[in-house]
Amino acid sequence: MLRRKKLLFDGPLMIGLITLSFLGLFVIYSASGENFSVMVRQGIRLGIGWVVMILVAQISPETIKRFSPHLFIVGVVVLILVLLVGVVAKGAQRWLDLGIFRFQPSELMKLALPMMVAWLMTRDKLPPTFAIILLALVLTAIPTGLVVIQPDLGTGIMLAASGLLVIFLAGIRWRHLMMMLATVAAVAPFLWSQLHDYHRQRILTLFDPWADPMGSGYQTIQAQIAIGSAGIWGKGWLQGSQSHLEFIPERSTDFIFAVFAEEFGLVGVLILIVLYLFIAGRCLAMAYQTKETYSRLLIGALALTFFFYLFVNLGMVSGILPIVGVPLPLVSYGGTSMLTLMAAFGIMMGTHSRRRLMT
Repeated sequence: MLRRKKLLFDGPLMIGLITLSFLGLFVIYSASGENFSVMVRQGIRLGIGWVVMILVAQISPETIKRFSPHLFIVGVVVLILVLLVGVVAKGAQRWLDLGIFRFQPSELMKLALPMMVAWLMTRDKLPPTFAIILLALVLTAIPTGLVVIQPDLGTGIMLAASGLLVIFLAGIRWRHLMMMLATVAAVAPFLWSQLHDYHRQRILTLFDPWADPMGSGYQTIQAQIAIGSAGIWGKGWLQGSQSHLEFIPERSTDFIFAVFAEEFGLVGVLILIVLYLFIAGRCLAMAYQTKETYSRLLIGALALTFFFYLFVNLGMVSGILPIVGVPLPLVSYGGTSMLTLMAAFGIMMGTHSRRRLMT
């Protein structure tokens, strides 16, 4: 039992998140063209996210595990509702209009899916059997498919990664892993044929963005110019020419890393990456120190998904990965995705802090 009731949080992780959050506000101010109101709105969203994180951290791991299947079912139902009555914006049908605000159900699934797969994996002893792995893949494929057809390829990739990471951490056998890879290779042509034309064009543009410099390759080229012109120390805060002259599209959201790299140079980029690695490493350390299997799988998968966010965003901005619309965690301007991410950190903090308080 608990010795005493206290607010649960993890000090080192809090320090890393606070540092990254304040850094993000400075970059948002510059990327938005020195628009103070945009920075304030982002600050309010961050504040709400911190409240969500602290509240979620007080929920016991047993409660999270018990409600994992329920949350997953709710998430799938609302994803189906999106396809039926969802709001269409910018050519995509991703939101439900709740009157007061719009809700993006795919963000809920970023938590519900790894929670559900971790719950399934711990129903029996590990490593999982082939039947359990197959069922986990089906559970991963359902919400991923519903999100991809919205269309939202970036979120679909992140969902698939979160489910697959839980399976991997559960201790999948090599023969099962080879079977999974063979299956992916076999269905790859079908998946390619199901992509939208602009998704296929983004992938092809990866190999030669200069083939269409004013069209599909424009974002990649402008981001590379911004990053390449920064040098060692960068051009200075608020001095980025590519961003302030509005050559970089989506500079406050998906391509905000290009703004940061142009203004702070190689040194700033290395510091930013070290900060992200510290946060991800701390989360993985918490997973290692957690003895309960469900919590260990869930924390590990959430930590690796956070790192995967960073890898995909930096990869697409620098031109080594296709553009899939994945924001830079806690730095890109946005609301719903930030709340989901902070809730994930709340789960990790609460589980680890509660472990230290147990007698």
